[in-house]
Amino acid sequence: MDRLKIVVLSSLFPSSVRKQSGLFVRERMFRVAEFADIEVVSPVPWFPGQSIIRWFKPNYRPMPEKIEIQNGIKVHFPRFLSMPGLFRQWDGAMLARAASRVIEKIEQQQCIDVIDSHFTYPDGFAAGKIGERLNKKVTITLRGTELSHSKDAQKKALLLEAWNRADHMICVANSLKKLAVSLGADVDKFTVVGNGVDTEKFSVCEKNAARKQLGIDDDSKVLITVGGLVKRKGFHRVIACMPELMKTYPKLVYLIVGGASAEGNIESELRQQAEQLGVTSNVKFLGSLPPSELSVPLSAADAFVLATANEGWANVILESMACGTPVIATDVGGNSEVINSQKLGTIIPFDDHDKLLAALDDGLAKQWDKAHIIQYAQDNHWNTRMDKLLNIFRSLVNKAEQS
Repeated sequence: MDRLKIVVLSSLFPSSVRKQSGLFVRERMFRVAEFADIEVVSPVPWFPGQSIIRWFKPNYRPMPEKIEIQNGIKVHFPRFLSMPGLFRQWDGAMLARAASRVIEKIEQQQCIDVIDSHFTYPDGFAAGKIGERLNKKVTITLRGTELSHSKDAQKKALLLEAWNRADHMICVANSLKKLAVSLGADVDKFTVVGNGVDTEKFSVCEKNAARKQLGIDDDSKVLITVGGLVKRKGFHRVIACMPELMKTYPKLVYLIVGGASAEGNIESELRQQAEQLGVTSNVKFLGSLPPSELSVPLSAADAFVLATANEGWANVILESMACGTPVIATDVGGNSEVINSQKLGTIIPFDDHDKLLAALDDGLAKQWDKAHIIQYAQDNHWNTRMDKLLNIFRSLVNKAEQS
């Protein structure tokens, strides 16, 4: 079979103005690009007058150039009309309209085999509409937003419409497949393919050297969380545990790596909480770091903690393990599918302060088998996912050719 032509449709994708946005989408699809011809369409929300909002929120909806070349791959950033507030229910239709114009031009230049969309709504919904009109095969990757959308009756209907139109769905965690099927989706249209990890990019640094680089004493105990500074990620739950933990570990340090995201920025609230609890000097905000710089803080930590309310498949869990650091995470999304052994970390109930406190205390005291943790990450390298993904795309194209 000739090389496939795949158009990736994802409104969450890195750009020159949002370098950390959707890195997990790019990581997967740029690896697929070694075996297929890839072009990316990443619609950007826009409405007249949004520049006025930037007077109050400087980082509100930054606009990239309409086309960027990333690693030799063309990435389109067309604008789609997205009014804030009550009008967001039109996002799927507006995104479809904007993306359709670009995808039709790509089709004129080279016949498209598959439209590969990420997140069911609005992206997968739009992909289904476009694929139906252009008679193209469509895949949707479920990445975790489906859970919150399913609690809204209107969006739940849109999820089902998207899944019915699509030819195949890829779930980053089995929990997402179960959710979709429970809502009425066809079980035979789903394949679970978890995210992988780049163990060349994420690898162990010598712990004391990493701590010296960060200004942390060798005899300190260190926790770390990496993620957008939003309430959902649970930084505040970890800070709430610190006064009690510091009775045992007085030199405890909590590293917070992350910055503002499309969901918001609660840094000022977290700083205020740390001050109120008297742990300001023990909480270090490192800001948002590129993946190439994360191995140092991850290697410096004794444990990674993700007290999150919702996840699909958190890439950062495997990234932490690639640096030899065990993970304590809440039992949401695919977390328990990644941390599937007590040798790798601990799974705790969501929003249970006492269980989180006990797990952090135990995690800091325990002597972990770093070699086992690192090997597990290496066994989950991105390369182990490629055959499964490519088989899905090729199977769809074969069916189209035979029909």
